[in-house]
Amino acid sequence: MRRHRYLSTPVGRGRSPSLLAALTAAIVLLALDPHPASAEPRITWRVENPFRLFSRPSDTEVHRATYQDLGEAERATPVLAAERALARRHPGDGWAAGMMDHLCWSAERNRYGCRAAADYLNPRAHRILATLRDVPDADRIDCTWLTAPLARGGIGGSITARCNEIAELTIPYPSGARLSVEVGGREIAATTANVTDLFIVAMGDSFASGEGNPDVPVRFSRERRADYGGGGFSLGSSEQLAGYPARVGPWRSIGDAAFIKNNARWIDQACHRSLYSHQIRTALQLAIEDPHRAVTFVGYACSGAEIVDGLFRRYKGHEWVPNPPDLSQLSAIAQAQCGPNRAKEVELPEAYHMRGRIPELRGGLIMRRCDSDEARKIDLVLVSVGGNDIGFARLLANAVLSDQSSLRSLGGWFGQVHGFLAASDLLDGLEARLLALKRAVHGLLHVPWAEADRVMLVAYPSLALLPDGRQICPDGRAGMTVAPDFLLSEVRARESMTAGERLDAVMDDTSKQNGWTYVAGHREQFRGRGICAGYTDHAFSIADDLRLPRWTGRKWEPFNPADWQAYAPRQRWFRTPNDAFMTGHFHVSESLMQKVLKLQGFSSFQLLLASIYSGAFHPTAEGQAAIADAVVVESRRVLAKYAAQSN
Repeated sequence: MRRHRYLSTPVGRGRSPSLLAALTAAIVLLALDPHPASAEPRITWRVENPFRLFSRPSDTEVHRATYQDLGEAERATPVLAAERALARRHPGDGWAAGMMDHLCWSAERNRYGCRAAADYLNPRAHRILATLRDVPDADRIDCTWLTAPLARGGIGGSITARCNEIAELTIPYPSGARLSVEVGGREIAATTANVTDLFIVAMGDSFASGEGNPDVPVRFSRERRADYGGGGFSLGSSEQLAGYPARVGPWRSIGDAAFIKNNARWIDQACHRSLYSHQIRTALQLAIEDPHRAVTFVGYACSGAEIVDGLFRRYKGHEWVPNPPDLSQLSAIAQAQCGPNRAKEVELPEAYHMRGRIPELRGGLIMRRCDSDEARKIDLVLVSVGGNDIGFARLLANAVLSDQSSLRSLGGWFGQVHGFLAASDLLDGLEARLLALKRAVHGLLHVPWAEADRVMLVAYPSLALLPDGRQICPDGRAGMTVAPDFLLSEVRARESMTAGERLDAVMDDTSKQNGWTYVAGHREQFRGRGICAGYTDHAFSIADDLRLPRWTGRKWEPFNPADWQAYAPRQRWFRTPNDAFMTGHFHVSESLMQKVLKLQGFSSFQLLLASIYSGAFHPTAEGQAAIADAVVVESRRVLAKYAAQSN
């Protein structure tokens, strides 16, 4: 423990000896009197930085204080209520922009850890803030705080301060310590401080990573405009691609170095993983709502990941970066379980290919696995996966791309456009993939078979349901005017919704077979909040306007792009292509376009990237928060179950 020495006023220099003696005697008598006139002194305490992913306790305190300020009704959905409150306080870039550079995560190494907490993965101690309650004249008396570790061989400590001051103490983990307070050499209060540190791991796809919600969104100029016409790639339309919102900055042309430097920023750029992810928000909420709890979070969700390519096999991510993920998600979590020790490389057993139903897992796949006696025990496994396994993005592309779209000739957004029958064939193989994942969670991550309900498989919300829960968004381009390629087909969208319902049924049934916890309480909340929720004329707010601002030759219509607020509360909980263009605005460099995509004229193709690869058709920050609230409910239940069993 770090020792503190507080200077007090010596007797004879402003303090009366008789007053000091009287106050000390009063406290001692209060502690000894079996029938005191008022409440006895008592100690309360809380963990200083319960969400350990934040290296600065002040960042966690922002969220804790926001939660504490919620009303009783708001606490029914605390993450969503907090998200809305934080959005109002941070109307520009959003609350995450000021926190993302102060995390126990290294994007350069693709590993968790930080200087502020060298023991991040395996904590040895926690800082707590202790307060002494119900002490008369506490601002005039000195208290001595003592800590006595409960484990053998531990070294305690002491600090002295005014009795009304918060004491900052270090408590060993996992053993805890006895806290006591003395006044005048006599103990007046004592308690046991034992921190519960949850190890929460997370994996999955773009719905888990927070795609569509960059930690730092793009900023737009109030005066400048951008044109996307010309070049060798055509969008197959006579529509003039001019007068689009343009970024701030010294760039000269779309895709040059100065332009790319101001791309949206993410915790993990390759995977488009952000602090708005429902997985991170779930762990954060569980941390701040219990004063005696801390959370160590490790998450590797990645936009575009599947069960095979992503969880089992290495997947390099959604966006090109010089240092993409070097391990699969399962291997990365196994390595984190080992802390500073290197997890062993093991060949995946034959049983994982499920009798040949998953040929990609048949022999030769090397994974990481931490020995069971070294691996940190996992309390919760958060999983969102399955959509990419059935080609849902390709199914969605079929629903929202016009028949004349040049993207159809490229196979959707770099994948085959297919319909309901193709998705149905892939759905038939999803159960085997989820069963293989169950075996991996047990065999590689050491979650006991009997505790399989610690795995939280999260359902996908419906994309286009109207408030009645039966009708879906009609034909049209509402929210999709960024490029002429987009045209929602209600018939094809209904096919996608049907596939989505089948996906939900398969995930639910498989969860029951696997003993997992299936989280679907949020699906009902998304009714009426799909991609067409908003206004195409005379919107009450910019946030609910489905139109994209364009320069008319005289002014911006319907609003100036500089006034866009990516995280303002809105009716829709999905990013439209227009929203994605205004929030993520993903572009690639001209050299990358030419070398990788083999396109010489690339301006118009950048327009598609800026809307599609920026998170279109993914939940907004509010949508992610609503999902997190549903996961929190189930997580509390499971954690309470195992806490009761251990008592």
